[in-house]
Amino acid sequence: MTVVLGISAFFHDSAAALLIDGHLVAAAQQERFSRLKHDSGFPVDAINSCLQSASIDLADVDYVTFHEKPIRKFDRILTTAVHSAPHGYGVFRKAIPAWLQTKLHLPRVARRHLGKRFTGRYLYADHHLSHAASAFYPSPFEEAAIVTVDGVGQWSTTCLGQGQGNRVQLNHQLSFPHSLGLLYSAFTSYLGFRINGGEYKVMGLAGYGQPIYRQAILENLIDLKPDGSFRLDMDFFRFADGLTMTTQKFANLFGLPARTAESELSQQHQDIAASIQSVTASVVLRLAEQARIRSKQQNLVLAGGVAMNSVANGKLLSDSGFEQVWVQPAAGDAGGALGAAWLTWHQALGQPIASESIDLQSGSRLGPAFTDTEIRQAIDRFQRDTPQPSSVPALSKSQLLDQVCQRLTAGQIVGWFQGRMEFGDRALGGRSLLADPRAPNVKQRLNQTVKRREEFRPFAPAVLEEHAHELFKLQANQSSPYMSFVVPVRQGVQQTYPAITHVDGTARVQTVSSETNPDFHALLECFFERTGCPMLVNTSFNVRSEPIVCSPTDALQCFQNTEIDALAIGNFLLAKPGATL
Repeated sequence: MTVVLGISAFFHDSAAALLIDGHLVAAAQQERFSRLKHDSGFPVDAINSCLQSASIDLADVDYVTFHEKPIRKFDRILTTAVHSAPHGYGVFRKAIPAWLQTKLHLPRVARRHLGKRFTGRYLYADHHLSHAASAFYPSPFEEAAIVTVDGVGQWSTTCLGQGQGNRVQLNHQLSFPHSLGLLYSAFTSYLGFRINGGEYKVMGLAGYGQPIYRQAILENLIDLKPDGSFRLDMDFFRFADGLTMTTQKFANLFGLPARTAESELSQQHQDIAASIQSVTASVVLRLAEQARIRSKQQNLVLAGGVAMNSVANGKLLSDSGFEQVWVQPAAGDAGGALGAAWLTWHQALGQPIASESIDLQSGSRLGPAFTDTEIRQAIDRFQRDTPQPSSVPALSKSQLLDQVCQRLTAGQIVGWFQGRMEFGDRALGGRSLLADPRAPNVKQRLNQTVKRREEFRPFAPAVLEEHAHELFKLQANQSSPYMSFVVPVRQGVQQTYPAITHVDGTARVQTVSSETNPDFHALLECFFERTGCPMLVNTSFNVRSEPIVCSPTDALQCFQNTEIDALAIGNFLLAKPGATL
């Protein structure tokens, strides 16, 4: 038995992933345990969860592989500071303590957290190669073109390559500071949202605007070449040598000062969001086309933070010329832990890939699960603190499905806590909030009383895979099990299902199959049989600024503190006193 533990840590979205003889056994993000969104600390809780899922100890682990090489990233920090002196001194002074105390000493830090139980080898992977591996090895393709795009790894910001057999190779790259991810983050900051966390808000806001500033961006901020390569005009940006993302020249281009967080959003803000989204989609599309030409492959895989831009991904489905597109559901740095582990297994150890053309991500249901006994104990603790504790009987699967469907049909919002937790940023039917997509007020109610987030944010549909093409403009051979693609809805869908249709007539679709998610599929089938509607609103089980719930206690607290009507947790169903049928 060969055990490989992949680790991503110390920048954002720390995570751990575990392979046993090349089989992906578990993966989890540290934020789900610490309850600190985008936690960048050493993922000791995520590691312990992975080991517990596999019923093994650290002593059984043969290799611990980090998702990048710290010395190469430190080289970029030093080089950039020297080249930008004296302007870059502030950034350097802020960054250097963490590097000298922690980031340059990963094995020492790991030993401090893991103790003496691990006696195997420490390995390091390249940042973008980890992204590439995370996209190619679990995909259903034996060969594919690869595109990785993010803010910055070590030096690379964008890479093109291909995967074939057990080998992943990156052949072309763009280097810092010329970065599509950092360009998008600059607009995120300018529009008043938090970078490395608010980019998806810009994507949602873009649907309300028109790309009237697209040409201004292309003429001033980014020089985009026909082959997809590009350069940024650094006179508009400060992320390389300052503590802010943009300069005054950036604001002057749009005739608008940077927006203050939580202040009113104007039509101009919406148009700026639409413009950078349009440019981003164009860059990603050109990169994909170039990857297809260079690799001569018919399938494409993507990873890196920009691959979380599901609107741009939707353009790839329709316009890139690839037969199929697969996106790593944990495309950001968390997924680097997966890639690092797979690189060790396939390239360092030379192990072959599986011959079956199947998705090895296992529906991304890779986190911890909890027994009915553990859930019962959590319910008992929760009820001791409630004014009127009552008995909560265990239900059979058919009883649970029947009662949940009744509540959804009655317009209630139901928390769905079932099986293993998802790995990645999106709830896929393990830790989800569900509602009837036909209800005209459900979007407003979810945003205001449960999620407590901005009104412009859309909700995703989870649809029975066998009915997806009837409602959404997906290619005939294309599924979307990880909510990776925003696609147009078909005629009549926007009027019939207002809760899942964005203002621009699109939806970020999750297709649900009985093979990868049988319990969630069974619920959707039950709802379809009763209503003729083959889908539900599916949004993550959390409130604004908090990670998705992990444990039964997390779910119960979120249930108690919001206006969720009912909670289906394991084989138990809890309902608020006012949520009667």
